Amino acid sequence: MIEVDHLSKSFGPLTVLDRLSFRVGRGEFVAVLGPSGAGKSTLLRCLNGLVRPSSGSIVVDGIGLDRRHLAAVRKRVGFVFQGVNVHGNRTVLQNVLIGRLAGKAPWNVFFSEEDRRVARAAIERVGLGAKVHDRVSTLSGGQRQRVGIARALAHDPAVLLADEPTSSLDPVTGREILDLLREINRDRGTTVLCNLHDVGQAGRVADRILGLRVGAIAFDGPADRLAPDDLARIYGDRLHDPEPAEVSP
Repeated sequence: MIEVDHLSKSFGPLTVLDRLSFRVGRGEFVAVLGPSGAGKSTLLRCLNGLVRPSSGSIVVDGIGLDRRHLAAVRKRVGFVFQGVNVHGNRTVLQNVLIGRLAGKAPWNVFFSEEDRRVARAAIERVGLGAKVHDRVSTLSGGQRQRVGIARALAHDPAVLLADEPTSSLDPVTGREILDLLREINRDRGTTVLCNLHDVGQAGRVADRILGLRVGAIAFDGPADRLAPDDLARIYGDRLHDPEPAEVSP
């Protein structure tokens, strides 16, 4: 499903990703772990074309990610942003319909009845069917993140990328969001790559762990094989460093 070969990304003199190579199979749930600054967010943004790699190659569902094929890849990839990145002054339905734009020509900004049907189905899937016409500003933090997930699902992606989707949520709500992503992975067969800072939750929901340290792969293996020595290679002495987070109820 995803093939990454010798992927590197530098910002000026700073190397953020250093010749990463790995494969992700169809239907896998991969949790990406690593301390702040390890390159987790940059990796996900490279995988859907938000950030252009300095070198190396990315293939998603058989399509090479480059400028010519960027739109085709983005039709296959949904993205759930860090924090809660939705429009508070719009309704749940209006937010989720934005996800349908990924499959449209740039000049087509009109939504059909089919678009609305698919968007409503995505809203139902994340448990917000009763909130479809509510303004997002009236929702809790966890509900707003569900809106973000529904928006990512609205164009029926083969791959779902989630960048620290629980970082702005309390532990209970964060667990619910991860359970939802796992259900989507199992029920739809959607391939999921999820950046996380909680090692315990990563081991609970993921099939596989990809550990990054200073832009390089420090661990790649089954979640149930992650041992203390592996965590030491990933985090060094930073395993218990607090991650910056703004908690929402």
